[in-house]
Amino acid sequence: MDKFIVSARKYRPQTFDTVVGQAHITTTLKNAIRQNQLAHAFLFCGPRGVGKTTCARILAKTINCEHSTADGEACNECPSCISFNQGTSLNIHELDAASNNSVDDIRTLVDQVRFAPQAGRYKVYIIDEVHMLSSSAFNAFLKTLEEPPPYAIFILATTEKHKILPTILSRCQIFDFKRITTGDTVAHLEAICEKEGVKAEQAALQTIAQKSEGCMRDALSIMDKIVSFTNGELNYTNTLEHLNILDEDYYFKLLEDMLQQDLSGAMLLYDDINRKGFEGDLVLNGFAAFIRNLLVSKDEKVVALLDTVESFKQKYLEAAQKTPVSFLISALNILNESEVNYRAARNKRLHVELTLIKLCYLQQAMELTAGDTGLLKKKIAEKAVSVPFKRIQPVLLKQPSGTAPDDVVARHEPEARGSRLIIEEPAPRPAAPPPPKAATAARKIGSLEKLRQQFKETHVELEDHPLTQEALEEAWSAFIVLLKESKNSAAQSFDLAQLKVLDGNSFYVYTANAIEYRFIETSKTQASEFLQKKLSNSQLQFYIIKRENREVAESSEPRPLTAVQQYQKMIEKYPLVKELKEKLKMELDR
Repeated sequence: MDKFIVSARKYRPQTFDTVVGQAHITTTLKNAIRQNQLAHAFLFCGPRGVGKTTCARILAKTINCEHSTADGEACNECPSCISFNQGTSLNIHELDAASNNSVDDIRTLVDQVRFAPQAGRYKVYIIDEVHMLSSSAFNAFLKTLEEPPPYAIFILATTEKHKILPTILSRCQIFDFKRITTGDTVAHLEAICEKEGVKAEQAALQTIAQKSEGCMRDALSIMDKIVSFTNGELNYTNTLEHLNILDEDYYFKLLEDMLQQDLSGAMLLYDDINRKGFEGDLVLNGFAAFIRNLLVSKDEKVVALLDTVESFKQKYLEAAQKTPVSFLISALNILNESEVNYRAARNKRLHVELTLIKLCYLQQAMELTAGDTGLLKKKIAEKAVSVPFKRIQPVLLKQPSGTAPDDVVARHEPEARGSRLIIEEPAPRPAAPPPPKAATAARKIGSLEKLRQQFKETHVELEDHPLTQEALEEAWSAFIVLLKESKNSAAQSFDLAQLKVLDGNSFYVYTANAIEYRFIETSKTQASEFLQKKLSNSQLQFYIIKRENREVAESSEPRPLTAVQQYQKMIEKYPLVKELKEKLKMELDR
């Protein structure tokens, strides 16, 4: 009994012409060999199973062939080609970088490069999965890769080009392998089936090619499994069963039920699918791909993108003609959202059934939201409308003496139940016409002067009088009387305090303990306002000092605060003062 060899190894290409789907690379390599313009380092990158290592071996065999053909192919008859086919060639060295990725492995390879080949023209070093090398190994390989001996050629192969250092990429000729198309895969599988005497249906081979996703090695492995499973007969039904793929006829039936809004039929059909062991996410993903194919079939320009077996193409075209585009796009959105949320769902079956319910009533929902001219856009939220209030007529109040006639007005509602609400607020002025553009700048400049003028009209400036000890004590006593009349507990602390004039606008208040200090500090604002009016000094201020003895020590007296310090204390208590200063662009006196 002969030993079985898998198709991926048995039918591995031996020449450039037999490589499937990489004509752009094989043609370049053959021309380089024929014109004797070989680079010293190549980098083959691309998806798995598309022929990177195969092309590297063919290149190594061809450049050492003693009787290469005119188009740059190996003869497969000379001693060098025979030894290569038998795996005994000493001029080809393969290194798996996935398991030999240390610095010592690369140093061993570099030591071998120093020796010239005993037979043939070149020594070829094929390093597979080169992205697995460590950074130290890459650095140890740099010098040799940049300036190798004239007889050494390096071929690096990788599936992850982005993991390779830029210094390595700059020293290599880069060849990007592409995925093998479905048509090329099917043709290659048909040729192998013919050689092996396997009966294969076209639809089954197309399904295998789609499942392999451009990887020839996977396609050959899948075909070997199905041939063993079916005892040498490859048909569409057995292929679907072995690959766990849901037949597209189920999707066509689901679509028909949804267009007819037959929920019971769709639920029973999904129950049949579920009984066959297909998971819900597989159903959602397959149905989304089915809707995508229908959407592609709507336009003749992109019908070539329809990725399905030949027997279903006409069926797709017929189904696409009777399905609205709006339904297909909405269904894709629903399926995509459902597939994303499938993992988080606790009841998987209920999650899929809810999606089917939405799809079954999708057509009805679209008809309800359709207008005379087609499908309506998303409803726009209504703009905010102000709450209607009853208009209240303004009523002028009696003006107090010294007040401008337009300063105070009153609005009131009609009397209700013997009561009346009066709200004092500034009277509404008639809207002035917009000023011309030329006067806009002048209006901005004069706004500050206008504000100052209004302030002067409504406020009477006080003439400041210098502070004296006698006047201070008299005013202080008057404030104490006021506190006692209002039964304020701070009156006693004010009575026990001692005063000392500092200058014409400030004085010290000495307290005997912390309790007196707190009482005076609490009423400081009220006392300042009273003393300023009583002594006719708007800049009057005082400082509270706590001490244990009654003697006034000149050395312990605090220095008066500067204008900046006063301003800092002021904005700590009244933050709006800072905002007013910035708006009026005022500056502090230094």
